Amino acid sequence: MTKHKIYTMSFASVYPLYVKKAERKGRTKEEVDEIILWLTGYSCAEFDELLIKQTDFETFFAEAPKMNPSRTLITGVVCGVRVEEIEEPTMREIRYLDKLIDELAKGKAMEKILRK
Repeated sequence: MTKHKIYTMSFASVYPLYVKKAERKGRTKEEVDEIILWLTGYSCAEFDELLIKQTDFETFFAEAPKMNPSRTLITGVVCGVRVEEIEEPTMREIRYLDKLIDELAKGKAMEKILRK
């Protein structure tokens, strides 16, 4: 099995795109950060350090302190694929995050995005 190219990309290279997508729709960087920290369990300081270190996607998710168990409630389609049907674990985590950012950009309330 070959690794997806995105696995070796630094999370920091894609993070500004998440923020830009949210801001274009009137949402904030702070909301993007809240989603990422909710999903992964990283602290603000840990997250900042990962951005500085240019941590790749695979490591970013593999070393997350505590992936939120409620992430399995995330369903729907991203890039034409149902996230709940993705078998490869790292790609599923990436698509969970993509779906959450999509929901933010579409104006969903944070309580719903964070599955409260």
